[in-house]
Amino acid sequence: MWVARRFLSSVVKRSQYTGQSGLFRRPKHGSLPELDLRYLQCTCCWRSRVPVAGLETLNAALTSASEPCTGDDSGPLDDRYTSGQRDAILLLLNTASPAELAGVKLLRGRKSLNIVEYRTKNGPFTTLESVVNVPLLKHKSAVVVFNAILHPVKKEKRVRIQLAKFIRPEVDRSWLENANSIVSIVCGTNKIAWANVDRGMTVLEWQQKECPNFLTGTYTASAYLNDVSAVVSLLPSADFFIVEKPSISVQNTTLFPVMAHMRTVEAMLFALLEPKNSVPDSNIPPRVLNMMRTGVGRHFGLIVGECRTSGAQTVRQLMTESVTQKVPRINFPPELLARYRNHFQMGSRRGGEELCDALLQALAFFELLSQSSS
Repeated sequence: MWVARRFLSSVVKRSQYTGQSGLFRRPKHGSLPELDLRYLQCTCCWRSRVPVAGLETLNAALTSASEPCTGDDSGPLDDRYTSGQRDAILLLLNTASPAELAGVKLLRGRKSLNIVEYRTKNGPFTTLESVVNVPLLKHKSAVVVFNAILHPVKKEKRVRIQLAKFIRPEVDRSWLENANSIVSIVCGTNKIAWANVDRGMTVLEWQQKECPNFLTGTYTASAYLNDVSAVVSLLPSADFFIVEKPSISVQNTTLFPVMAHMRTVEAMLFALLEPKNSVPDSNIPPRVLNMMRTGVGRHFGLIVGECRTSGAQTVRQLMTESVTQKVPRINFPPELLARYRNHFQMGSRRGGEELCDALLQALAFFELLSQSSS
């Protein structure tokens, strides 16, 4: 597409012969009007120009401008790069994991999954031109991706992980990166739920247990200890136990009984799960960590105003993708899918909010750890 810069306004004003805004400049006394050169400009690359002297040359200029643009954004993709550059680009696109592809400009999100699905179905990419067959990747975006692969932006390494914003206590990133599995624990008003997830994003265990002594009587310590100990005895082994940190404000006096209940269970979980020989300020990382509930909510877009909404719909979507996508966000064993397939329906009274929150907390932990390491 070619457009005539300043051409239309000049035609409108050319009969007025005022100033220099028309097609012709204002004539001097006793002389003919002077031509004021204009040009046509390519809207594809905004660089190519064809000069146009006046109306009598416009048709000829439009004829030459109708030829295909030879700007920087056109032409076969393979001709734009050397053989070595093409090999480097194809090597990454054919071997990188979705997480590695997500680190390339424009490939975060669905595009990285589309690349993996396309090469799994159709085989490895053999030419750069074949990449535009991937859904959501067209010519211009492919050029940006290829250039980002050849010239990656170097990021400074940080000593502390980004999870430090909502992980307590703050620990060295290397400790978390060496973890093979975690157990995510969420406490409710009458139950405790947990999800055991490994680094390969596979759910190993996912369940909850009723706690009949919660929020009854006067928070009897021995009764609470019996319920919490019963849960701890069922938890699988893991490198870290992630306990949800509720976001109940101490200024909200109406929720003070619930806040006291949450803090009591949280303290008991820390005491029962942390090794007895743990020494503060030692080189041994803590086994029990807190993860802020609001941080997990922001990661999944579940914060409305200052409130955290239900994660049931997000969990249902994750379960569906586990069986419909070749590279799902998280993998569920068939027995867990069969057990919970109707558990999180709208209006269900099964009480699955704690199960949802435990799973989302584990997923957010690994995803945020992966983002901070890239």
